[in-house]
Amino acid sequence: MIVAARHHVIGAIPGDGIGRETVAAARRVLDVVAEGAGFGLELREFPWGCDHYLATGAMMDEEGIALLSECDAILLGAVGRPDVADHISLWGLLIPIRRNFDQYVSLRPARLLPGVESPLSPAKAGIDVVIVRENTEGEYSEIGGRMFRGQPGELAVQEAVFTRVGIERIARYAFELARGRSGRVASATKSNGIVHTMPFWDEVVAEVGSEYPDVELTRYHVDALAALLVLDPARFDVVLGSNLFGDILSDLTAALAGSIGIAPCGNLDPSRRHPSMFEPIHGSAPDIVGRGIANPLGQIWSAAMMLEHLGEVHAAAGIERAIEAVLAAGIRTPDLGGGHGTDEVTDAVIESFISAETRE
Repeated sequence: MIVAARHHVIGAIPGDGIGRETVAAARRVLDVVAEGAGFGLELREFPWGCDHYLATGAMMDEEGIALLSECDAILLGAVGRPDVADHISLWGLLIPIRRNFDQYVSLRPARLLPGVESPLSPAKAGIDVVIVRENTEGEYSEIGGRMFRGQPGELAVQEAVFTRVGIERIARYAFELARGRSGRVASATKSNGIVHTMPFWDEVVAEVGSEYPDVELTRYHVDALAALLVLDPARFDVVLGSNLFGDILSDLTAALAGSIGIAPCGNLDPSRRHPSMFEPIHGSAPDIVGRGIANPLGQIWSAAMMLEHLGEVHAAAGIERAIEAVLAAGIRTPDLGGGHGTDEVTDAVIESFISAETRE
C-alpha cells in the first residue's frame, strides 16, 4: 500500500440540521481532491451539537478539546436547533473551541462569483471583500450577569473586553493581508458613541497601521460602513472589525455577494500552535433539513480554506475554481434561484475538479 507523504488529521463536527448534509458533501469533495492531489486525509467525526446536548446535557464531550487538539484542523458544520437556546449552543461548542485554541482571527471572504446574482444593481455589484473579525474577546465576553430575575427592577450587565494585545494582533493580521491584496484597510468603529473601548480600538489600530506605510487605513463608524458597503462595495477590500462588528458586517457582505449559503469562514490561530477551525457562516436551517436542497458550497469553500491553511494550496485553488465553474454553468440550489439539490451540486463540483485536473 502506498502511504501519502503528506497526511492531515481532520476533526469533523457535522453539528445540527443541514450541517450534517453539508459536511457529508464536503467530505465527498475532500476525498476526491486528496486522492487526486496525492495527500492523505483522516477524518475523525465527533457527534457534538444540540442533539448531543439534549441527550447528555453538554454540547460536546468533556474531553472534547483534548480530542480536537490531536487534529491538524477542524471542519465544522452548522450548529443550532429551535428548542435549544442560542447562547447554550454557542457558548457550549463554538466559543470554547475558538478560545481554547486561540483562534483569534475570523477570516470571512465575500466575493460575487460567476453566475450568482447580487441583490445590488449590476453597476454596484462588484464585491470582493475580506472581513477580518477579532474572534476571542471584545463584545463577546463572559463578564456580566443578571439580577432581580422576574422582578420589575430586573437588570442585565454585559461588559466588553478589549486588550492591547488582542487589538494589536488582529490589526497586524489585517494589515499583512492587505499588503497582498489592494493595500487598503477599513477599520470599523463606533468611537462617537462608545466612549472607552472604541477610542482604544482606534488608537491601537492606528499605532499598528503606522508600521505599514504602504497600506492605507481608513476609519469608518460602523453604521456608515454598513451603508457604504451597500452603496459602494467596490470601495472596500480588507475590513477590520471587533467581534460584534465583524460578525454583523460579514453577514451583510455575504448577502451582498448573493447568498449566505456560499459564504465560508476560517477561525484561525496564525501561530499554528493549535488547530484552526473552518465553517460556513450559514445556520442549521431546520426548515429544509432532509429535503436535499441545502447549499453545500459554503461548506465546500470552507474546506478549501482549510486545505490552503494546511499547505495544500494547489488543491484549495482547484476547489475554488470548480465552485466558480459550477455556478457559471447555472448549477445552483434553490437559495440561489436554482433547481438543483445538494448532491447534484456536489457531484458537479467533483466532476469539474476532476476535469480540470485531467486537462492539466
